[in-house]
Amino acid sequence: MCEVLTELIDTNSLVKLKGDLMDAYFLEIQKIMQIVKEQEYAQIKEAAQLIVQRLQRGGIVQLFGCGHSHLLAQDAFYRAGGLVPVRPIIIEPLTLHAGAMTSSKNEKDPTIIEQYKDHFDFHENDVCIVISTSGRNQAPIDVAFLAKEAGVLVMSLQSLTYCEQKTRHQSGKRLEEVVDKVINTHIPIGDGLLHHNDIQYAPSSTVIGSIILNIVFSEVIEIIAISGEVLPVFKSNNVDSDSSHNEAMIAYYQHRIKFK
Repeated sequence: MCEVLTELIDTNSLVKLKGDLMDAYFLEIQKIMQIVKEQEYAQIKEAAQLIVQRLQRGGIVQLFGCGHSHLLAQDAFYRAGGLVPVRPIIIEPLTLHAGAMTSSKNEKDPTIIEQYKDHFDFHENDVCIVISTSGRNQAPIDVAFLAKEAGVLVMSLQSLTYCEQKTRHQSGKRLEEVVDKVINTHIPIGDGLLHHNDIQYAPSSTVIGSIILNIVFSEVIEIIAISGEVLPVFKSNNVDSDSSHNEAMIAYYQHRIKFK
């Protein structure tokens, strides 16, 4: 394997290839971003309005995902410049650090969510965002059902490109058929944006998913700003500033969200 790689290209060719690939990946990411901007604008605006309504009634935003989708749930949590009332739902066997193959296997287990029901704390005015690129696996769909049973507004962040992929859930339903609102990421089947022969590479779901979540939460913050309320946004702990704002935010939400 190493011998094959060393014979592939010389240094000058490598520099050119990297530049070409960089341009190609940027271009493909920008294409999806433009599609999201054009086709999901209304969905994102409405999602933000619905989230604000529930936050103003005392709710929080709960994020659930498995494997790499869970990274998005964690990324939005306790983030400088990010929305404060955000709680990632952490089911250890569904996270990558529990083992990537283990996480993938457990996501398809029809008993996994039932086993960890005590990890969920849904209140009436909460919003649950289920993150699942394919929208076909057991655990995300079970969480959507569980949240709806609790009377929670349920949204999904998923790619409807996968609609042709049959569900793995015993109900016969895919995620988009269970949730109240879908935000379509438009990620291609297989996730990768670039190809070499029959190999698909350069994944896109984390990049686009993070962009969409940040747009939604930024829209939420802008709406709250108009009302004149104190913005539930974390200030960075890595700059010299008064910590009283963050302390007040944590004190207000710590009965629902574990910050420590």
